[in-house]
Amino acid sequence: MKSVAILGSTGSVGTQAIEVAINLGMRVSAISANENLDLLEQQINRLKPEIACLANSQKAKALAQRIGPGIKTKITSGQAGLVEAAIGSSAEIVLVATSGTHALEALHAAIKASKTIALANKEALVSAGSIIIAEAKRSGSQIIPVDSEHSAIYQCLEGSNGEFEKILLTCSGGPFKNLSKEELAMVDSKQALMHPTWSMGKKITIDSSTLMNKGFEVIEASWLFCAPPEKIQVLIHPQSIVHSAVEFADGIAIAQMGVPDMRGPIQYALAEKKRVKGLCGSLSWPGLQLTFDEPDLERFPCLALAYEALVHGGSMALALTSANDLAVDAFLEGRIGYYDIYDVNAQTCVKEQIADPASIAQVIELEKSAKARAKGIIDAIASKRGR
Repeated sequence: MKSVAILGSTGSVGTQAIEVAINLGMRVSAISANENLDLLEQQINRLKPEIACLANSQKAKALAQRIGPGIKTKITSGQAGLVEAAIGSSAEIVLVATSGTHALEALHAAIKASKTIALANKEALVSAGSIIIAEAKRSGSQIIPVDSEHSAIYQCLEGSNGEFEKILLTCSGGPFKNLSKEELAMVDSKQALMHPTWSMGKKITIDSSTLMNKGFEVIEASWLFCAPPEKIQVLIHPQSIVHSAVEFADGIAIAQMGVPDMRGPIQYALAEKKRVKGLCGSLSWPGLQLTFDEPDLERFPCLALAYEALVHGGSMALALTSANDLAVDAFLEGRIGYYDIYDVNAQTCVKEQIADPASIAQVIELEKSAKARAKGIIDAIASKRGR
């Protein structure tokens, strides 16, 4: 019986990963959460993992006292505890479904330990792609992407020796694909959280609406598939049926299609690319209509900013994702407006001239520096708005 460690087990991807793992007959040997003590407790009582990690040490102590009798799960906390959850259990596969760079150290440790990585966290490659990919090559660790688009590209490239002419990265367009720039300037967080296709967490839903999420996926695809910016084309595909496609030298394109359900790419990774019956439904083909359009970079400038960061290199992408974390939080809190998210991101990373970070520790320090700059910019914007 294969076993998996799920970092971020209480989030949207993490909870679905548990159901997929159980359906596959896998053991969940380690789990982790940031804040959701109650759900993590339920998961411990249900799964009886070897290790469970909660970010806050005081909450972890409380959790240890609450778990059911006879359960021998080791409760850990903090970064050290997360690393232990990643490499200290019997798991052969580590699914990273956390947000931000919180699990970066644990991911790096799992790669060094030659674990198979099911990667559902794009910030890891956006902020530390050179480190992660170099370590994976050194250790022989296999990284199987779980983002639906990158899983699709990965599947399309099977048997191709990695040679391609173009990656066609699809995008639903979010809830605002038909709004004018003037209308976009007036939207609020409630509107931005109404995604037309996918059910996701708040942060990624806002990023989807600004196309910042797609920008990060462009950077992630570049690292995963050794693709220069000019070979990655974003297409607006509102139906979310073609999850991405790859075009080859002979002009032939191979697309991966399916219902918009994250359990599909999760299963592909956990089953280590085997095709087995799962929890997803099948497409209804009669009457199926598919459309594709180019994104409007003037209305959605965050996507253009991501391409700029990819071309620039160094730590600009790290500064971009660091700033965006705080900008989205400020937008959700009502402190800044919709287009202020772009302004915060652009102003934070405009001076970023540092070369690729050399270590995970340097990534963390650079992230702190970028967030300090972003906070100052947010405070200034909020002050002007009287917020």
